[in-house]
Amino acid sequence: MLKRVMTATVLSLSLSAGVVSADDRISIGTGGTGGLFYVIGAGISEVINKHLDGVTARAEVTGASVENNHRVAAGQMQLGFSSSSTLYEAKHGEGPFEARGALDVAAIAYLYPAVLQVATVDGTGVESFDDLKGKRVSIGPPGSNAAVLATRLLQAYGVFDDITPRFLSYTEGVKALNDGQVDAAVVLAGAPTASLIDLDSQTDMRLLSADADVLSGLIEKYPFYQSYTLKAGTYSDQTEAVSVINDPAVLFASGSADQSKIYDITNAIFSNLEELQQVHPLAKEIQPETATQTPIPLHPGAQKYFDQSAQ
Repeated sequence: MLKRVMTATVLSLSLSAGVVSADDRISIGTGGTGGLFYVIGAGISEVINKHLDGVTARAEVTGASVENNHRVAAGQMQLGFSSSSTLYEAKHGEGPFEARGALDVAAIAYLYPAVLQVATVDGTGVESFDDLKGKRVSIGPPGSNAAVLATRLLQAYGVFDDITPRFLSYTEGVKALNDGQVDAAVVLAGAPTASLIDLDSQTDMRLLSADADVLSGLIEKYPFYQSYTLKAGTYSDQTEAVSVINDPAVLFASGSADQSKIYDITNAIFSNLEELQQVHPLAKEIQPETATQTPIPLHPGAQKYFDQSAQ
C-alpha cells in the first residue's frame, strides 16, 4: 500500500513538473496572410521565440481587427493586432462592439502608421478634396475601416453627399482609376503601398493633401485618429509632402493579462527592434519614441517597461 501511494505521489509530481515546464503558448491574432498585420505579427512571434525563454509564440490568421479584439478579450488569444479606431471602439463598446458592450482590452504599443491615401490621376480634373464634388470615388470595401474613414474625411470637407461612392477593394479601386472608371481611389495602408506604386509607374498619380484645420477637426471628433505627413518622394511622382489622416496599427492584450508576462513580451520586442525591422520596410516605423501613442491606456506591464526605458 505504501509503495502504491509513493508511486502515485511520484507520478503526480512528475505530471505537475511537466505542466510547469511546458512552454507558455502565445497566440497572436493578425489578419490575412497577404496583409501587413500577418507579416509583422510573424516577425514579432519570431523575436519572442528567440528572446523569451519558455515561450512559444505564433501568428494566427484571422479576420483582423474586430475579430482580434473579441478573441483576445475572450482569452482565446493572448495578443492581437488592431487598427487604432477599432481598438478604441472595442474598449468603449462603440461601433461593431455596441451590441455586446465594452471589451477588456489594453494597448501594448503603437506599431506603424496606416494612412488614408486619396489618389487621382491626370485628366480627372481633381486637384483638391473640393474638386471631388460630382466625381466617382472608390472608398474601399463596404464596412471597411477605409470606407468609414474616407466617409468621415469627405464629410468633413462637405463633399461626401456630392460624390458617387464605389465600394471597391484597393486593387479594384486603383485599377478602376487607371482605367478611367473612377476619378479617385482611397487606400488605407502603410506608405508606400504596392497598389499605388504600380499606379504611379503607369501614369501620373497625385495624392490629395488634407488641410490642417480639417484634420484637426476630424481628430477632435474622433480622437483615435492622428495626423501624419508623407514625405516628398514617398512615391516617384510625389514632389511635395502630403498631409493625411492616420489610423495606426496597435499591438494589444487583454486588460487582465499578467503584468509580468506583458512586461517581458514588451521588453523582448523593443530590446530587439533591429531584428524585427528586417521583416518589412514599415517595421522600421516601430520605435520606442512613438510606442506609447495609443488610443487607449497601456497595459500596466507595457507601461512599466516604457517608464523604465525612459529613465
